[in-house]
Amino acid sequence: MIEQVKSTCCYCGVGCGLLIETENERIVGVRGDPAHPANAGRLCTKGASLHLTTRPEYRLLHPELRLSRELPRQRVAWDEALDHAAERFAEIIATHGPDSVAFYISGQLLSEDYYVFNKLAKGLIGTNNVDTNSRLCMSSAVAGYKQTLGADAPPCCYEDIAATDCLLIAGANPAVAHPIVFRRIEDARAANPDLRIIVVDPRRSETAAIADLHLPLKPGTDIALYNGLLHVLLAEELVDRNYIAAHTEGFAALEQTVAAFPPAVVAEICALAEAEIIQAARWFGKSAAALSLYCQGLNQSSHGTHNNAALIHLHLATGQIGRPGAGPFSLTGQPNAMGGREVGGLANLLSAHRDLANPEHRAEVARLWGLPSVPAQPGKAAVELFAALKRGEIKAVWIACTNPAQSLPDQSEVRAALEAADFVVLQEAFANTDTAAYADLMLPATTWGEKEGTVTNSERCITHLTPAVARPGEARPDWEIVVDFAHRLGARLGQPLTAQLFPYASPEAIFNEHRESTRGRDLDITGLSYALLDSSGPQQWPFPEGASSGRQRLYADGVFPTPSGRARFVAVEHLPTAESTDERYPISLLSGRLRDQWHGMSRTGTVARLFNLDDEPLLSMHPADLRQRGLAGGDVVRVGNARGQVHVRVKPDAGLVRGRAWLPMHWGSQFMNSAGVNALTLSAYDPFSQQPELKHAAVAVEQAELPWQLVVLRKAGSGELAAPTLLAKARSLLADFAFASVGLYGRSEALVVFRAAHGEALPESRLREIDALFGLDADAAAAIVYADPRRQISKRALAPDGKLIGIRLAGETQAQSWLKEVMAAEAEENDDADAASTALDPALIRWAVAPIGKRPGKLPQRNRIVCNCGDISEAQIKADLESGATLAVLQEKRKCGTFCGSCLPVLRQMVASQTQRTTTELLA
Repeated sequence: MIEQVKSTCCYCGVGCGLLIETENERIVGVRGDPAHPANAGRLCTKGASLHLTTRPEYRLLHPELRLSRELPRQRVAWDEALDHAAERFAEIIATHGPDSVAFYISGQLLSEDYYVFNKLAKGLIGTNNVDTNSRLCMSSAVAGYKQTLGADAPPCCYEDIAATDCLLIAGANPAVAHPIVFRRIEDARAANPDLRIIVVDPRRSETAAIADLHLPLKPGTDIALYNGLLHVLLAEELVDRNYIAAHTEGFAALEQTVAAFPPAVVAEICALAEAEIIQAARWFGKSAAALSLYCQGLNQSSHGTHNNAALIHLHLATGQIGRPGAGPFSLTGQPNAMGGREVGGLANLLSAHRDLANPEHRAEVARLWGLPSVPAQPGKAAVELFAALKRGEIKAVWIACTNPAQSLPDQSEVRAALEAADFVVLQEAFANTDTAAYADLMLPATTWGEKEGTVTNSERCITHLTPAVARPGEARPDWEIVVDFAHRLGARLGQPLTAQLFPYASPEAIFNEHRESTRGRDLDITGLSYALLDSSGPQQWPFPEGASSGRQRLYADGVFPTPSGRARFVAVEHLPTAESTDERYPISLLSGRLRDQWHGMSRTGTVARLFNLDDEPLLSMHPADLRQRGLAGGDVVRVGNARGQVHVRVKPDAGLVRGRAWLPMHWGSQFMNSAGVNALTLSAYDPFSQQPELKHAAVAVEQAELPWQLVVLRKAGSGELAAPTLLAKARSLLADFAFASVGLYGRSEALVVFRAAHGEALPESRLREIDALFGLDADAAAAIVYADPRRQISKRALAPDGKLIGIRLAGETQAQSWLKEVMAAEAEENDDADAASTALDPALIRWAVAPIGKRPGKLPQRNRIVCNCGDISEAQIKADLESGATLAVLQEKRKCGTFCGSCLPVLRQMVASQTQRTTTELLA
């Protein structure tokens, strides 16, 4: 019997509600929750595939410990694992002091997990060295809100998207990074054709494609642009002087600053057209309601705080805040980055938005926790934390639910820091991440679908999650691991208040303590409880005791949480990127997200269909930049600077301005033979938020002299041929090549794809070893072999019973693309009645080793996927339509068009075409 449990998605900060379908203690499906306010039933491709990420083969299921770096980790019992950790931490603290240890945690933890980590470090141990990967995505948004509005409190809600007349999207690509928000944008445009959409982005992104005005500014010139827009608003008297006088302070100084930013000057700085700057300002200033959405493009900058402030200034100067359709709305990058900030999960924060630097705030937290004091010494933020680890100032680090060996900038330095550490603990759900290679102790944690606690999304909406299935193996909830460790450490430190500090028997007890810490604060949630969230659904804060509902929008009364009650203008000046291009490194490298992958792919990288749109990291460049370097799409290039290098293939993208390139952030050492884009980024960070400049680096791009190429395509099976095992085998080859990547492809059955390039051909003996690794040496009678030693070409295909299950192409690989599609289609024959027609007929199998870049003429085109969320193919939809199905029937039977909605235009077109054919047949 299939049962349903309410939950939320564990990807971006939209906080979409889910209905998890379970059967026999297994998660078998997910659906969008129609009752959840964030998504009203919609899901993106990642969220709709969550049930496919629950395979135990990829999970860390028991503690592992190594007593020496030269030894492999061995399975140990929980008591031995935590006793060892407590002894090591106690010894280091006793010898070197509390600040010699640190905790680096994650925006994917639940608020209750965050709270006990914060209390462990700042309460029990006495160090503020607890930071989070939210430092990498949201800390500049936090600092920008605090500098201008007084508190880390996004003033808007998702419903404002439907209510606005002018939507300014800056440094964000919601079409890819926040797809459900983008669906709201599309709905708003359909309901209001007069809606003006302005997109500020150095490249023509998927979101920019729908803009009325795209401003492809030069990277790092955001402040100049917003100062220029404010200059126009002032010159054309489009500011609200009454609002400025009544509700703000500091405007006179800012007015003097922006006087130096007329449109002509800004156009030169930003590499934009002067007329477009004026047009953007007029649309914003003349609209009845102006809303801005922004994210990492503003945040991940060495002046990210002031990027945020400069944009917020536009709202304060025009009074566009605190009412429907108006305000500055930062889009959160992780599912619970907001919740982590609420409980003090950053090195400069304390619980309930208290500032560590404020003595009164420290005293309040000490009283709440029953301690004489909490430490005043500032903690190390992410970049500096790992720098201190390398220096030896920090000796031990406890990492939870994050992957710094991929996500932090300047990876050579980060990995050197992890090597230098005396002791590294990794608390993680997935067994294979880049950071796992450096862990002395690994602790298995529960993950999505297995945990209880709360999360807060981008619009301040809190949802209570309950587990859908039992925890697998020996995995334990994060909060429980921390509390158990705290008791053991407290005993070794002789801390008599340990039991008082950590009395929790359930996550609800932690929530109740956190709730009390918010009393009277800007995020007061004393009116909330698990019971109320279960009965009434998700709620926005503030929700004080006695309230009947939360507050959709903040600052409607013009009163702000600053000492004066007024919002503040900040004198912000244009600053360039931390690193400028020059003759040696002439390309501005940008980075960002893809639609179907998430962070370092520890979760999404286990699902074959999430690779179908983008199955390898490709460097996008303007066609003219490629021609200048003698490059064509598909060529392998070396992208490098003084910090490192990566080898990737290139593709042309006319949406990029010349001199700029773009590389996705998701691929690291588990999927390619380098640390990925963060091998190239620099550790310069914003002085206010300590957020590093992950969005820009200066690089050189040149053709790699790697003429010999290798491709292996292998259908996954069971046992030694199971996808996790094949991936592990492919990963063992990555370091052998200058260029190499591995991934998955297909639908319900995975196809493992390995690509490599080398300066010279491998000997035949080495190719036979690779064949054996992928099981391509079996069943010689089913093998098709082609060899041309003179041209250093060697190919081998395995096709038992006329079905192609694996192929290795060496020296000549033109057929890889169409073979990949054919093999993926063959794997779906049982699920798709039309798949057989796209499979490789036995008579055509010989073409598998032929040097042709296009599929043989007799072979039909691939049966494309129309609904990526539901994994519904064109053939399935056509068959249903020919049987008389309507759009409503398709949505009910196949669920296509009911997730994110992006396939609805294609579905409607297919329905209309089938109706037209039926009518024609009847008339005939």
